[in-house]
Amino acid sequence: MQTRVHDRKVLVVDDEENLLKMIVSILRDYGFKNIQTAQSVTEAQRIFQVFEPEIVILDIMLPDGTGYDLFEFIHRKSNTPVIFLTAKGEDKDKLKGLSLGADDYIVKPFLPKELLLRMEAILRRVYPEKSDVYLQHSSIDFGKGIVIKRDEMIPLTATEYKVLDTLNQHANRIVTIDLLCEAVWGDIFGYENSLMTHIRRIREKIEDNPSKPESLLTVRGLGYKLITKSRREVT
Repeated sequence: MQTRVHDRKVLVVDDEENLLKMIVSILRDYGFKNIQTAQSVTEAQRIFQVFEPEIVILDIMLPDGTGYDLFEFIHRKSNTPVIFLTAKGEDKDKLKGLSLGADDYIVKPFLPKELLLRMEAILRRVYPEKSDVYLQHSSIDFGKGIVIKRDEMIPLTATEYKVLDTLNQHANRIVTIDLLCEAVWGDIFGYENSLMTHIRRIREKIEDNPSKPESLLTVRGLGYKLITKSRREVT
């Protein structure tokens, strides 16, 4: 598994402290570095919003609610992939987890290698390797989730990544505010101000002068446009 997969941010949620430590140890031994943990729904919600993980490993039975509740919270805010890792192994439990939209369902006890392989498969599917994208004053390495500007490597948050990825899929064309909100948050209502905030932060990372953007343009009344260039145009 390549380093760029190891760099993905992982949130592990389980109320059994020893099991939580074991999972973290397994992930670290395999090369994952960016790991956060939570032992309740409330704690996981708080960490999720700050940490913006790129994959979540989630138990169902938690002290202040269920993993199903937390899953719904996550997917109201993002399309972050989720693996249920739980002792609830009956078919009805698996079907419920998968029907909600979980990416996988693993029953405890589990084989460490199985968890790692399933994580790798999901991460490669959700975050496929992509070529660098060149802009007027910077470039974007989507594989590593960073902006490169004047030899500085600037990390993108998960939400910034999704905004830029959506814009890049429609490079040099107008992307409406509704399309961006739907792609990033799964809903078109109530996220316009949040989108504007993320656009401002992205410009601070990719533009030479964020107040006079040359790569991420506002098309008044419609949306935004990402102006990309060929490597030859910027070298």
